[in-house]
Amino acid sequence: MLSKKAKYALKALLVLAREQGHGPILIGDLALREGIPKKFLEMILLELKNHGLLQSKKGKGGGYFLAKPAEQIFFGEVVRILDGPLAPIPCVSQMAYMTCEECQDEESCGVRLVMKQVRDAIAEILDGTSLADAAKRVERVRRRKHTA
Repeated sequence: MLSKKAKYALKALLVLAREQGHGPILIGDLALREGIPKKFLEMILLELKNHGLLQSKKGKGGGYFLAKPAEQIFFGEVVRILDGPLAPIPCVSQMAYMTCEECQDEESCGVRLVMKQVRDAIAEILDGTSLADAAKRVERVRRRKHTA
């Protein structure tokens, strides 16, 4: 399950993606706009900055902004930074692989075979969806709502 930390990060990053090119956004504004506790958001944004996804500017006109184009930041990267591996069990993880103690034959383990499929499907979607893709989807939905 996606943690609140990762969910809040993605929500904040989507705002920054939509506002890219319009200057930095203050943490307080982001927190208010998305209903995220400010202190928690500060911690999240600092972690994303430390991983090279965000930059910040201090002083008047300061705040956070994307460190690279929204087309180059993918959901999978963000989730892995904040929540760790996408795999539901360690024996199918690409980042944190570990054998299961009770497993007799990993190759023919039915649980492993299904969970690998789950991991692959999740990774395909998250690694194939950029902030720009998601922002476009949101915009299409908003347009449909306003024309209905």
